[in-house]
Amino acid sequence: MTDIIFTDQLNLDAELENLAKRYKNAGRLGIQVLNLIGTRAEGLLCRLPKPISEQLNYVTWIALEQALLAATKSRKWLPDQSDWLNTVVGTAMGAVGGVGGLPSALAELPVTTTLMLRIIEGVAVEYGFDPMVKSVRLECLHVFSSAGPFEHDDGSDITFLSTRLMFTGEVVQTVIARVAPRLSTVMGQKLAAQTVPVLGAVAGAATNFAYSNYYTDMAHVHFGMHRLALKLNIPNIELVEMLRDRVLIR
Repeated sequence: MTDIIFTDQLNLDAELENLAKRYKNAGRLGIQVLNLIGTRAEGLLCRLPKPISEQLNYVTWIALEQALLAATKSRKWLPDQSDWLNTVVGTAMGAVGGVGGLPSALAELPVTTTLMLRIIEGVAVEYGFDPMVKSVRLECLHVFSSAGPFEHDDGSDITFLSTRLMFTGEVVQTVIARVAPRLSTVMGQKLAAQTVPVLGAVAGAATNFAYSNYYTDMAHVHFGMHRLALKLNIPNIELVEMLRDRVLIR
């Protein structure tokens, strides 16, 4: 019995170390890319026309609804791809979206959102979760809304540990309503970057590259934590504190 407990502890430490590394790398990459295109994240939204920035939550809401439907349907005929291919495709889409400025960037937004959701779903599969299950799809949506497991939002009660909840259309809309404001900030930064004169295609490619990698890493952290909680029967809040300690000392 002691050997089993000791082995579990070794596995826990190793997995938490890997997740901590992903968490740290994800944040660094995003900052580096935003600096590369010559602008700071907090100032990007000022580049958007006022009517667009005012409607950004609604536009993001619609993009999320379309992405959730499209990502689920696409699983029937399009298998999950490798991380590097997802990044290549996302980068190319960002470049195309940035060529025509804001109009083409807005048209690209639902497509990019669908790709990001498929990337997150693919990571969920790696950890043994089925994206065809509604509770898992909602968890995929939650990855969009957080900067990692240390951010606590209003939707934190919807987890794999409460699978008895009946997921209806109303519940899905509620989750989207919680996720959309946070994702709209992310997508607003992306849209603003793509409106940069001359460099729109470069900015679009760079931001999509950053976000593809960022959401891949955050999905690994999110679902890796859930798998550990279920496998070792450890409360998620305890795992979060363990991960926080490892991130802070790195």
